Amino acid sequence: MSVTLTQRRPSMTAPKEEPKKALDTFGNEFVVPSYSIKDILDAIPAHCYKRSAVRSLSYVARDVFFIGLFGYLAASYIHLIPWMSGRVVAWFLYAFVQGLFGTGCWVLAHECGHRAFSESNAINDSVGWVLHSALLVPYHSWRLSHSKHHKATGHMTRDMVFVPKTRDEFLERRGVEPGTKITDNLEDAPIVTLYYVVLQQLFGWIMYLFTNVTGQKYPNRSKWVTNHFVPTSPLYDKKDFINIVISDIGIIATLTCLYLASQKWGFSTVALMYVFPYLWVNHWLVHITFLQHTDPRLPHYNADEWTFAKGASATIDRDFGFIGRHIFHDIIETHVLHHFVSRIPFYNGREATEAIRKVMGTHYQRDDSNFVTSLYRVARTCQFVEGDNGVSMFRNVNNIGVRPNLDQGQKLQ
Repeated sequence: MSVTLTQRRPSMTAPKEEPKKALDTFGNEFVVPSYSIKDILDAIPAHCYKRSAVRSLSYVARDVFFIGLFGYLAASYIHLIPWMSGRVVAWFLYAFVQGLFGTGCWVLAHECGHRAFSESNAINDSVGWVLHSALLVPYHSWRLSHSKHHKATGHMTRDMVFVPKTRDEFLERRGVEPGTKITDNLEDAPIVTLYYVVLQQLFGWIMYLFTNVTGQKYPNRSKWVTNHFVPTSPLYDKKDFINIVISDIGIIATLTCLYLASQKWGFSTVALMYVFPYLWVNHWLVHITFLQHTDPRLPHYNADEWTFAKGASATIDRDFGFIGRHIFHDIIETHVLHHFVSRIPFYNGREATEAIRKVMGTHYQRDDSNFVTSLYRVARTCQFVEGDNGVSMFRNVNNIGVRPNLDQGQKLQ
């Protein structure tokens, strides 16, 4: 009788690599997420993807109605207020409210750019072009660069906007030799932080469109060519040429209307009715996007460590109460989901967010602190990033949290 012995082969399965870790700004341990984009997508109910042109257009109609209503009331009645101080207050309130609903229209055009507005790309592009052009936003130009941002969120060398400075870049901009040890004398006074915040809020959006500020650098191209209006800009591919031209035509059309209105009613009237609300829209846009991608808990990755799922989770949801939910169309409250699946319409965002939270677990980031004051707090806390294992976290020179240059495990007392 013969006996056959079977030798057990050693397992060929490689040991699972431990996820990398880092310390966030306040010294809390951050573990790089290990779930895949498939895990996220499988958790979202199928009906959340359904887009309704009728429903989306109803939100456009609502926002445009209120813009028209407040515009009519302002033009008809504010000049009747007998006191100068009363008229000043009324025009301020008008600009603020119009800025809110203008931002709502901006968000709906943003839905169009992501194809979340309707099943029809013709409707998406028509509505998006009109709404964005009316707000002096080059629709296709921004849509294309924004798409690249979504494809590389949190990537240090491929992301398209709010790319954080490295430690050496931050020091060099402050006129300090790169590699210099950060000491207390580099701390910013609160008024300096406020100054930078005001500059960002007043000019950030305009400078992004014209010079790609906070985006990737193109050393061989002029910053004035690296913008959203030049069809040959390095931001775009050759195939995008005609779309950039169409976007520019929309801007020219709006500027022409504003010029003709100034000729008929005077520039001061146009400034009160359009320019000041427009500045509020720009403020809210920068406020929203800055806080979506900047927080002490959020990582950034180098090329070797980055994946789409990691990058999409490197965003944060916040809360802006009634304004966020009913006027800004939940762009603040469901932004994490938006980076995983950008074609889910905003009115399905909350349900889909709850679904992906079960997969993300502790990696889902949300901050319910005051949305307005968070702008200053985050600006003071998150000035640059550093890290030596492919994962970079925010640091600052203001003695807040983990001090740069110190061992990763050491915190300020």
